[in-house]
Amino acid sequence: MSIPPPPGPHQPQGPYPPGPFAPPGPWGYGYGGYAQPVPVNGVAIAALVLGILCFLPAVGLVLGLVALAQIKKRGERGRGMAIAGSVLSVVGLVLWTVSLSTGVVSDAVDGLKDAARGEGTAYALAKGDCFDSGTGSLQGDAYDVDEVPCSRAHHGEVFAVVTLPSGSFPGDDEVTDLADDKCYALQEDYAMDAWAVPENVDVYYLVPSEDSWTFGDREITCVFGDVDEKKSLTGSLRNDATNLDADQVAFLKSANALDRVLYEEPSDYPEDDLPANRTWAGDVATALGEQAETLRGRSWPGDSAGAVTDLASDLDAARKEWAKAAAAKDADTYYERYDAGYDYIDGDSTVTARKALGLATTVPSYDEDYEGGGGGGDAGNLDV
Repeated sequence: MSIPPPPGPHQPQGPYPPGPFAPPGPWGYGYGGYAQPVPVNGVAIAALVLGILCFLPAVGLVLGLVALAQIKKRGERGRGMAIAGSVLSVVGLVLWTVSLSTGVVSDAVDGLKDAARGEGTAYALAKGDCFDSGTGSLQGDAYDVDEVPCSRAHHGEVFAVVTLPSGSFPGDDEVTDLADDKCYALQEDYAMDAWAVPENVDVYYLVPSEDSWTFGDREITCVFGDVDEKKSLTGSLRNDATNLDADQVAFLKSANALDRVLYEEPSDYPEDDLPANRTWAGDVATALGEQAETLRGRSWPGDSAGAVTDLASDLDAARKEWAKAAAAKDADTYYERYDAGYDYIDGDSTVTARKALGLATTVPSYDEDYEGGGGGGDAGNLDV
């Protein structure tokens, strides 16, 4: 199975810690939990004041550009004010300047347009891009990132970009909740084989701030990053139909379908809510039967055919144990059948089949501190 189920009474927790750049939560794949508020750049305030007053527009423009450089370097707030002040100053210069033959004002306007569109900033990243965080962290506020080749050591890799609808800023909490839901649901599409994702990797996300929203930022950027916030990622984590063959994709789809059911394990112990656990066990038994049928229904290449057939037989045996758990009359009987059923999942036959198909064969070790299934939990986020 590509991703193990959430922790149950006897089940270790999943391989991914919660949350790409986000607030406290999963990879925290988000940023949050700041010890101190990020200061507002004073030069940006001055640029905005001069821009509004249209007084000394050349000075306002220079201050705006200086503020943008300082904000990028220091990680301060006020980027929106710096851009607004510079834009207003440019307008003042246009009104005050008789000739634009030197092209200086035109170049300034183009530069400000790029800044407002987010070119060179965190929200200019696309799916498949690798990058370094300007702050060296995947949590907190991000004002810019540096796109780098995935072959180089990097902080993160974008696996999905979600565009939010237009309208007023929905608020930090709602944006973070949306990022948490969307990013964890989309990680499997980019990295189909969770066994191939290093254990030090989790999901983070970059989310719009109220300031960046004002300038048209509507993107949630879902990211794989190092939980230790080190530039230790090298090479792309992508494994999907773009670089897997049809047999590998078919195998992983069947495995991931089972994993999704396993992740739905009730949070209450069987002794507290036996009916809910029995219902879930019945769902697992059904999913196991469907996976075994899917594996048997496909013609597998070469030596992998026998290995996949053996795995399907083990899935049938597991299905019978889970069916017994679904019919258990008491918690003790349920636990007994539950443990017996899990003995078959990610076992030797799974490893053998994966090896025959050229997939990752190292069974993930599960983090006991992880809460939630399917990569859920509290993701990390980065406000941009």
